[in-house]
Amino acid sequence: MVAPTAALVVAGLTATACAPESSDNSGGKDEKSGTLRVWLFQEVDSGPKEKVVDGVVAAFEKAHKGTKVDVQYIPVETRAEKIKAAFNDPKSAPDLIEYGNTDTAGYVKDGGLADVTKEFTDWSESKDTDPTAKQSVTVDGKIYGAPYFVGVRALYYRTDVFKELDLEVPKTQAELMSTAKAIRAAKPDLYGLAVGGAYTYGAMPFIWSNGGEIAEGKGGSYASTIDSAAAQKGIKAYTSLFGDDNCPAAKCAGMGGNDTVTAFASGKAGMAIGGDFNHAAVEAGKVKGEFAVVPLPGLKSGEIAPAFAGGNNLGVLNSTSHRTLAVDLMEQLASKKSQGALFDGMGFLPTFTDVRQDAAKREPYVAPFVKTLGAGAKFVPASPAWSQIDASLVLPTMFQEVVSGRKSVDAASKDAAKKMNAAFSSAG
Repeated sequence: MVAPTAALVVAGLTATACAPESSDNSGGKDEKSGTLRVWLFQEVDSGPKEKVVDGVVAAFEKAHKGTKVDVQYIPVETRAEKIKAAFNDPKSAPDLIEYGNTDTAGYVKDGGLADVTKEFTDWSESKDTDPTAKQSVTVDGKIYGAPYFVGVRALYYRTDVFKELDLEVPKTQAELMSTAKAIRAAKPDLYGLAVGGAYTYGAMPFIWSNGGEIAEGKGGSYASTIDSAAAQKGIKAYTSLFGDDNCPAAKCAGMGGNDTVTAFASGKAGMAIGGDFNHAAVEAGKVKGEFAVVPLPGLKSGEIAPAFAGGNNLGVLNSTSHRTLAVDLMEQLASKKSQGALFDGMGFLPTFTDVRQDAAKREPYVAPFVKTLGAGAKFVPASPAWSQIDASLVLPTMFQEVVSGRKSVDAASKDAAKKMNAAFSSAG
């Protein structure tokens, strides 16, 4: 099952290491033969992924005489140390890496990723790239890689519980909350909607649907807006779900995204906010055959709450001495054909809108996730500070302070904004 590792990846990789800034460590070389070194992430079951990659590599080597490709699958848990070392030691660095899409700005600041704006723009397939996925490889208008796959969350619900209690699928945020509490009231052994105080990307749709934002660009940098009136309204909506009438704070305040999905899959919740990458795990759980998925509703009927667009990218290192070959291989690995095969083998959602639509036709379970992406997903601030903010648990701490009653929404959000602004300032 790929779901646990994929979930970790999509939740946002948090490499916090910094390497010295640099521009081009290759000495101006652009060799057209030799060995290309590639680092990709190791999955729980990498077999299907490796099969796709092997096919691309075989075709690439055949098309480029005198060229060999050495692919290594690195553990997700230790990628920060390995990638930091690669940035610091160009001689032992790979030419091409897979990386979490929330790390783009940090890696660019570290001087690790090559600017491939011209090549990406000239690539015929790039015109069909999802705008949010493209945003995840873009820093200050320049492109530093190719999107590899995306992940997004939607609302899982128990069809058997809804039928038994004669409940309608919620069409608005208000209905979602009342339905959650109706389930809990009728079945006190279940969470109505499993929520987690440490589940940043499960909480953000409530903030975004109320018009709030994490931060906004300011003077070439970012300034936090998590304490704005709109954001505070969303924080209140999400934290109102922590209580004995839905998901008791004592049990739910510390839960993260994987915990809430596990609660649902094991039959302990009537609803949960989970990703397309969680589908296999839910299907393998106790609720197999007794659940369905719809987009998370927004404030008004028919609206879809904006979701976080997670996922991974491929990037060429600045230090490569095989730039042309590395860019070509990047495009082959991230091509429509390869992403379609990755979806078939691993369940990773393609970053191309047309390939994704085709995937939804072949696998109906994908449809609500594709619809969610089509409605307009959101991304984190394209700042090198985001890794620090994420790793420091600034937003989970804010939610937990409110849920525990230690601080009001106003006080907790203002404190979170101060921490975020300090990180933005230190990142430059």
